[in-house]
Amino acid sequence: MTTDNGLSFSFQNLSQRKMSFEDVFHHISQYMMKDETGNYCLMFGTDSQIHTNYTLFITGIVIQRKSKGAWACIRRVIIPRKMTNLHERISFETTLTEEVVSMFTEERKNLLIDIVLPHIYKGASFTIEGHIDIGSGKRNKTHIFVKEMVSRMESLGLEPKIKPEAFVASSYANRFTK
Repeated sequence: MTTDNGLSFSFQNLSQRKMSFEDVFHHISQYMMKDETGNYCLMFGTDSQIHTNYTLFITGIVIQRKSKGAWACIRRVIIPRKMTNLHERISFETTLTEEVVSMFTEERKNLLIDIVLPHIYKGASFTIEGHIDIGSGKRNKTHIFVKEMVSRMESLGLEPKIKPEAFVASSYANRFTK
């Protein structure tokens, strides 16, 4: 099991391990350059799972070319205790998402925007979303945190998504928390 102690950033996917953030950014920009007229959505989200002696957090980064596939990777963080307080865990998930998003500086975001910008008149687009593993339904225990976590994503300039639209957190990252 690869762990990330929170001090370094190491990413992986099914075909590559120990990618640096530079590697991740390179893969994303190369993916976008394959079709500069595509409709791209860069999405971030974190999910967690409590295990016997630790809590595992997985942050997913997905660049999707709408209806034409995606490239994705994860960052794994292990906290060596059971995080049973729901608000603490949801807040930490959001913090981990914010950490990864912050690596995409304005300069880096502009580099990605510049890939599609000359092709906007052909329908090209680029959006950024923050996926939060919470739901607004009254039966969902996390519904009381929606406003707080959505505000945090909006403060980063991301379009917030909650369940059922938050698939990077609730589906992609979730897959790796087991």
